[in-house]
Amino acid sequence: MAVLPIVEIPDPRLRLVSKPVEQVDDAVRALIADLTDTMYAAKGIGLAAIQVGVDRRVLVIDLQEGEDEGGRPIRDPHAYVNPEVVEVSEELSSYNEGCLSIPEQYADVERPARARVRWLDERGEQHEEWLEGLLATCMQHEIDHLNGVLFIDHVSRLKRDMVLKKLAKMRRAA
Repeated sequence: MAVLPIVEIPDPRLRLVSKPVEQVDDAVRALIADLTDTMYAAKGIGLAAIQVGVDRRVLVIDLQEGEDEGGRPIRDPHAYVNPEVVEVSEELSSYNEGCLSIPEQYADVERPARARVRWLDERGEQHEEWLEGLLATCMQHEIDHLNGVLFIDHVSRLKRDMVLKKLAKMRRAA
């Protein structure tokens, strides 16, 4: 399909609450294909539609765990339409998160270790399951995007300011 430009901070669209998808149709499936192509081109493991300027509740994830015989990541993309966290564990985990909309910047973010998530797939079929580990972290990160929240909103003001200063310095140098 197409590789789309990724919206970066401080673009105000990243703070929008994305609208639900009414029906999973060919247009939504085309968006999913574009999101997947864009995620791979940017070497990411997750991408929400708002990150390419589309305010719909759609995201894709591929943790790309493992390699094939040629040493290339095994691709296993999954699409999530209208995803929502319906329950979380009390146990927390910390992960050094990054974001394609805040390029080359990372910070430790603490989130629930497990999350029960409900979503529609690319065929419009409903799913609900408990996610854990990196998949739970990535899903919560991407759903945050659909709600206008960035990973830097989960860290202290000092850490957030440091990330934003590093990003500004990187942009000036480029």
